[in-house]
Amino acid sequence: MATLTAPAPASAIPAGPIVSRPIRWAAHAAALTLAPSGLWRVAIAVGIPVGWGAGSGLEAELFPGRWSFYLVALSLFAEGLGLLSLGLVQRWGEVVPRWIPWLGGRRIPTLAAVVPAALGAVAVTLVTVLAAFHWSTSMAAPGAPTGAGWWLMTVCYAPLVLWGPLLALVTVAYWRRRRIHG
Repeated sequence: MATLTAPAPASAIPAGPIVSRPIRWAAHAAALTLAPSGLWRVAIAVGIPVGWGAGSGLEAELFPGRWSFYLVALSLFAEGLGLLSLGLVQRWGEVVPRWIPWLGGRRIPTLAAVVPAALGAVAVTLVTVLAAFHWSTSMAAPGAPTGAGWWLMTVCYAPLVLWGPLLALVTVAYWRRRRIHG
């Protein structure tokens, strides 16, 4: 006697091919590259001294204050952009979630994700590489951190150099996967 099994729910069926583990790790790493610099800015916003001195605009006596909102908002916005890289390895990056009115359940056109992600990867790579080349000049400005403060800021901002290349890698993998498998 054969037993009947219920069909799998639609949410359990993958939208396309399975994303490889290295690409999935790259997407998560791309999102996480922004966390240290964001935490560094939030530390300033809540008044934790991070080494900036007089004339820098980030003096400890200004924070917390009215500019704290800007630093926190900038950190959240940047991390939000970084988290979009996860859409390149998740189902919600291929099919609009059902809970979104009028669009739910529709496939996302490949180029609608690839073009902004590729442009973002190029822009972020250019900006962070240029910033890295000018880091010593920027850190020689009046009021810039020295000693441990310099090292802390450098360690917090160094991962940003990886954001663009990781995003580019994940974007190419997304494009290939969607092009080959529809």
